[in-house]
Amino acid sequence: MRTRLLPLLIVLMAGVLLALGFPLAVSFAAAEQQEVVVDRIDDTARFAALALTETPASGSAPSGTTGRDDDRRGPLSEDLKRYHAVYGIKAGVFYRNREALAAAPEDWTVPGSGDADEAFREALASRRSHDPEQVWPWQRNGRLVVASPVVRDGDVIAVVLTDSPTGQLRSRILRGWLLIGAGEAAAMLLAVGLAFRLTGWVLRPVRILDAATHDIATGRMNSRVAASGGPPELRRLARSFNEMADNVEEVLEQQRAFVADASHQLRNPLAALLLRIELLALELPEGNEEIASVRTEGKRLAQVLDDLLDLALAEHAPADLKVTDIGALTAERIAAWSPVAQDKGVRLTASGAAATTAWADPVALSSALDAVIDNAVKFTAPGESVEVRVAADGDTSTITVTDLGPGLSAEELERIGDRFWRSSRHQNVRGSGLGLSISRALLAAGGGSISYAAHEPHGLRVTVTVPRTGPGT
Repeated sequence: MRTRLLPLLIVLMAGVLLALGFPLAVSFAAAEQQEVVVDRIDDTARFAALALTETPASGSAPSGTTGRDDDRRGPLSEDLKRYHAVYGIKAGVFYRNREALAAAPEDWTVPGSGDADEAFREALASRRSHDPEQVWPWQRNGRLVVASPVVRDGDVIAVVLTDSPTGQLRSRILRGWLLIGAGEAAAMLLAVGLAFRLTGWVLRPVRILDAATHDIATGRMNSRVAASGGPPELRRLARSFNEMADNVEEVLEQQRAFVADASHQLRNPLAALLLRIELLALELPEGNEEIASVRTEGKRLAQVLDDLLDLALAEHAPADLKVTDIGALTAERIAAWSPVAQDKGVRLTASGAAATTAWADPVALSSALDAVIDNAVKFTAPGESVEVRVAADGDTSTITVTDLGPGLSAEELERIGDRFWRSSRHQNVRGSGLGLSISRALLAAGGGSISYAAHEPHGLRVTVTVPRTGPGT
């Protein structure tokens, strides 16, 4: 869930940061440019004040002279030259007829078009030139043009014009953007860290709940969830889950107790009934089919009761886990079942690792193997073989029992191991349908499992899996 929730949070936070960062970057660039424009306006105002002392009242250059030859213009011209030399800004004072009173560089004139021409015309109309268009760092040839009128007695007699390069402005804007980007990146890293913490805080109860649910599903009914962390809704869910688990455990315990008690209470009357059947058989002719059938059904009922009691005990008793040599244990069970297999004409063979350890309850694992091997031998025809293979695979060890019996269909494989279930094709084979259920309960108590699969060309493959590491490791 974190892999889905975390990217969503990161995308949302990145969107928020970008939504804040872009306007901030644009505002910063506008503020930097406005500061430069204000400086240029101050400069043009100062040049306009100087120009008033050097400009004739007519607002045009005196006849017979040029603006650059009149020695009265010396202080203004020198001031403009120093200004241009220091700042690299073109500056000049121009008459209404565009003749230059003074300019730096000296050959600079008012362009006939473009931003400078528009600013000059606005200044002649006694208006300060409009703010230049925004300069961006990627505009290498951008210029800032500012013009101010020189006013005498209410009339515009000249215009002060400045044309500034934008290199330093673009550099400052770029540096500011880099700082904003660094701040955004730092904020994003902080947001990602907070998102990790937030998702961990929110999902930790979910992970604990998932683990507890898995434990209960595999038979560890005492698993519970600590309702001490996460949002209030998840803490309330944890408490509800614990209440549900308590109720389920209580119901299952009552069910186990009922099955165990019923099985135990029925055994004595059934034993007495079987004894009376045996006594009755002594009074009847030998080979009576009816009494033989009654005797067979009685023994089958006794086996069912014994299996029910074993199943109830298997589901209730805790596993006594220890490091077990399952290779040696499997060899022991094969030796115990070999006489039964030989009597039926079935070959019981062993293969795989001779010494393989696992963390298991030896008694429970032995009982489970007995049920699996018994089932394999029971359904294998004379002359065929049953193979038992032991192997280690990473954190688990496996015992695979493969027979060459009739096998099961895909639908039957889904039901095998259910209580009292038997294939409709094998109803005439002795058994209660509880052996594999008992095996599953015994293995689940120790963290093991049992699985079933078809064996080609025919037969069944049963795999018993037990962990190689102990609980908590």
